[in-house]
Amino acid sequence: MRIFYGVQGTGNGHITRARVMAKELYAAGMDVSFQFTGRPADKYFEMAIFNDYQVRTGLTFNTDKGQVNYLKTAWKAKPLTFIKDVASLDLSAYDLVICDFEPVTAWAAKKQKKTVLGIGHQYAFNHKIPKAGSNPVAKEIMKYFAPADVGVGLHWHHFGQPILPPIIDTTGTSANTIKNKIIVYLPFEDQREVIRLLSPFRHFIFHIYAPETVQSEFDHIICHPLSREGFQKNLQDCAGIISNAGFELASESLRLGKKILAKPLHAQMEQISNAAALQQLGYGYVMNDMEPAVIERWLHDDHAVQVTYPNTARILVQWIQDGMPEMNKDFVDAVWNKVDVLQIQLK
Repeated sequence: MRIFYGVQGTGNGHITRARVMAKELYAAGMDVSFQFTGRPADKYFEMAIFNDYQVRTGLTFNTDKGQVNYLKTAWKAKPLTFIKDVASLDLSAYDLVICDFEPVTAWAAKKQKKTVLGIGHQYAFNHKIPKAGSNPVAKEIMKYFAPADVGVGLHWHHFGQPILPPIIDTTGTSANTIKNKIIVYLPFEDQREVIRLLSPFRHFIFHIYAPETVQSEFDHIICHPLSREGFQKNLQDCAGIISNAGFELASESLRLGKKILAKPLHAQMEQISNAAALQQLGYGYVMNDMEPAVIERWLHDDHAVQVTYPNTARILVQWIQDGMPEMNKDFVDAVWNKVDVLQIQLK
């Protein structure tokens, strides 16, 4: 089977999910061509698993001081380039088109009357899951940004809906936890402000990852450039993460039993909804702004949640091979019966 797989590349979460899917698709003997949009070609890193992947401009959201700026997003959009990208993408040679919220692939397939299988967290919002921060603009974006004919939504819990658990690497286990080691990934925030905010907490060691690194004058705050290998290594033995409310990093952290403090992007419905879900499930702390009191309370909380998820990617690949039958209640229940939630105390 020949598959064309479009991935939203604005953040790293979609790419992380695609890495796991790529591994399982290759193992099943699939011939997969990947396309990424949403960031400049030279800003992708550690992409060898995707072989000769394609890069197009696509569409992305612009942020300013920790929130989505819709005016700036509209101003910087390149509609003529987007139309050209959609028109130039030939999908005629492929048996299946998969889209992880990537608009060029979705709209090119629509134009060519190709069925699109949408796999990703955003497709869970077609169902009754925790939602917050919605507005007419956000609703239209979620509906039309990367439409799919068949949508497989992913979330941390089923909420009684026909959605599946996260697609994450289920191999490997967490190393011995260093209680005062914290990973910080707030790429949309002012990194100098992040350093200033964390500087009083000298009994903790903070490892900050950001697209543009700045110099830290504090011994307990270490700034790193983006690196999948380095990030994963530090994630293994940290006690917790401070991050925006992206889906994939929180999923990995839950699997490893790391405590979570999420700061959702303002005016970004998906992240605000993710934060609401974390609170509803009791899976993490939330701060709407960079709040020192919340950070201090979270840092001294020794409790975390560890969730064992199945290999959802492998389940999906088998489902694709079986002809993508309707995901009925028995199928969905059988998947979620493999999930185990454990309350743990960090030592």
